[in-house]
Amino acid sequence: MKKKLAGLLVLAGLALPLAAHHSFDAEYDRTKSRDFTGKVTKVEWMNPHARFYMDITENGKTTNWEFELGSPNGLMRSGWTRNSIKVGDVIKCSGNLAKDGSSLANARNLTLANGTVVGAASSGDTGKQ
Repeated sequence: MKKKLAGLLVLAGLALPLAAHHSFDAEYDRTKSRDFTGKVTKVEWMNPHARFYMDITENGKTTNWEFELGSPNGLMRSGWTRNSIKVGDVIKCSGNLAKDGSSLANARNLTLANGTVVGAASSGDTGKQ
């Protein structure tokens, strides 16, 4: 009985991160897309989504934006490496804006510093997480 209870507790613990995982439509607005150009300030290559941050300057004001990508595994299957974007690179990115009006977007595609255009392996392309 104790083994069964322990097994159920482990399964419940594994399910918690899945319950906390959001859908694209809960966080991002499919009708609000935008193009960005800026300098990469940080790259986070971790699950469930890789992220990068870029300084975007508009009307003389610089804001640090956060961009969500797909999972590292999905990015690697699409030809990405950990070094595809690096701090200091100036890149272009298109993506969907966050519904809450914050400086957050779900990236769709990027033009890397070397001119290569890559997909972001993001859920915004399919509507699935």
